[in-house]
Amino acid sequence: MRSRSAALRRFAGKLTIPLLAAGLITAGLAAPAAAGPGPAGPSAPDRPVRVMSYNIHHGAGPDDRLDLTRIAAEIRDSDADIVGLQEVDRHWSERSAFADQAQELARMLHMHVVYGANLDRDPLNPGEPRRQYGTAILSDAPIHEWQNTLLPRTGNLEQRGLLEALVTVRGVPVRVFTTHLQHNSQQERIAQIAAIREVIGMPQESVVLTGDLNARPDTPEIAAITEDLVDAWAEAGVGNGYTLSATNPYARIDYVMHTDDVVARTAAVLSTTGSDHLPVAADLELPGDKVGAGSSVRPAA
Repeated sequence: MRSRSAALRRFAGKLTIPLLAAGLITAGLAAPAAAGPGPAGPSAPDRPVRVMSYNIHHGAGPDDRLDLTRIAAEIRDSDADIVGLQEVDRHWSERSAFADQAQELARMLHMHVVYGANLDRDPLNPGEPRRQYGTAILSDAPIHEWQNTLLPRTGNLEQRGLLEALVTVRGVPVRVFTTHLQHNSQQERIAQIAAIREVIGMPQESVVLTGDLNARPDTPEIAAITEDLVDAWAEAGVGNGYTLSATNPYARIDYVMHTDDVVARTAAVLSTTGSDHLPVAADLELPGDKVGAGSSVRPAA
């Protein structure tokens, strides 16, 4: 796995555990009355994690050049621990050279990966892999379990999904989600957000949601999801946070969100030449009191 020294140095001041003197007895005192509970021991320090959301536009930049190595370099330079990716091709078509883009990025970055196929087509020729389009989650930490849930869809609108992965980051279990909501129907997005809230439910673990939600912060869709989750940009970002488009940013539609047991310390929109969206990254702190906590295993889809 890639080094995390830079990320850890940012949080080094929070990783010092105070030392306690234990079992000290003062001699020569009269027998004391029954003692009440002693002072609570120190809580475990919070754990840093850098999370990115990135719509990679099947690896094609504003120059229309297909180049996954640009995407990989930008992710590597970001020092992200977890990345939610949208618009990821898997043997899809000539536009992406029929590549398995999720696996290619995982290989280049030495990260773990899971893929959620929201469009799933027969191969062009018998015996070739199925042609798929969807989302992916990259993680430095091993992925314990995962599933992809198809979201509500009407008529001929594109099938969307919610990809979920359970990872343990520096001892803290985290349930990571990524999604890409419908771009041309607010009614559909509202239904999809309702389905996402139902899937997330009341988890035992901390939750991080990344995604291209195709909705600005002042919309009913975002108001609904932020009843459950905190928008990291609203908590820690500076400025408008526009992520669309990469060449002339005018709207914030890409998000990192989290449950309220997680704290966002910074949020930033990063530059790119590899996609038509700008990636957004957030430095989060996971709750130290969940170190070593068990997790609720869900059946795979």
